[in-house]
Amino acid sequence: MQKTYIAIIAGLVALVALASTATAAGTKGGRGIVKAGSCTANSNWKLKAKNDDGRIETEFEVDQNRVGKRWSVTILRNGSKVFSGIRTTRAPSGSFSVNRLLAGTAGTDRIVAKARALSSGQTCSASLSI
Repeated sequence: MQKTYIAIIAGLVALVALASTATAAGTKGGRGIVKAGSCTANSNWKLKAKNDDGRIETEFEVDQNRVGKRWSVTILRNGSKVFSGIRTTRAPSGSFSVNRLLAGTAGTDRIVAKARALSSGQTCSASLSI
């Protein structure tokens, strides 16, 4: 009986924590949504988005740990291109990032970010919904 009671309490605590995280992700000043993953080779990506006064603050970062490497980068919001350009990894970390403040829309927005290393062809692909 006591184990069941403890399990129920733990479940309720987990639900409250999840609900507070989801609420903070959509509010100004909160952490927002952060996703991270690996590229096709030894690089890693991180995509962040959070609501900011009716707009979406977006950051896409690729960390290759090698300075001076050029990448072709594209960011889409709901299938429409909002950024396209070349970025170069910089010291000291061998990474680059693209920051954009996007117009928000009613409902859920899907952010997709892609990068391709110009010299090696390795690719990074990230997406999230906010």
